Amino acid sequence: MANTQLKSVATLLLLLNFCMYVIVLGIGGWAVNRAIDHGFEIGPGLELPAHFSPIHFPMGNAATGFFVTFALIAGVVGAASAISGVNHVRSWTTDSLPAAATAATIAWTLTLLAMGFACKEIELHIRNARLRTMEAFLIILSATQLIYIAAIHSVGSRR
Repeated sequence: MANTQLKSVATLLLLLNFCMYVIVLGIGGWAVNRAIDHGFEIGPGLELPAHFSPIHFPMGNAATGFFVTFALIAGVVGAASAISGVNHVRSWTTDSLPAAATAATIAWTLTLLAMGFACKEIELHIRNARLRTMEAFLIILSATQLIYIAAIHSVGSRR
């Protein structure tokens, strides 16, 4: 009975995390596109400006480039871990646990890294609504991904 309930919790968290990671990827993609479109212009002599930075973002603050870069990496790995998690939730055996748990743990650590940059960006204040949304999603994902990892590890303790 408890094993079935934990499987339901894991499935719900898996779907929630996948949707949130896809939203993070969408907002991060928008931010990168805007940075490319409105970043530094290279002059006719193809010389870079004096203070050129490949992770300069015209919106936000000094932490935005790092935040968006690591949020995109966490989003891709998180979405991939959710796909791996579907296989585990379908079979729900100890044989499928290592792959799902490893992918989820890597996604969680990258999400924590992106969340750290989100906290730094919050501290520096200047950012727009989309970046605030991405910050909130990453902070929520850092908790829900950890709960998902705990839920899928329950299969080993119940068998």
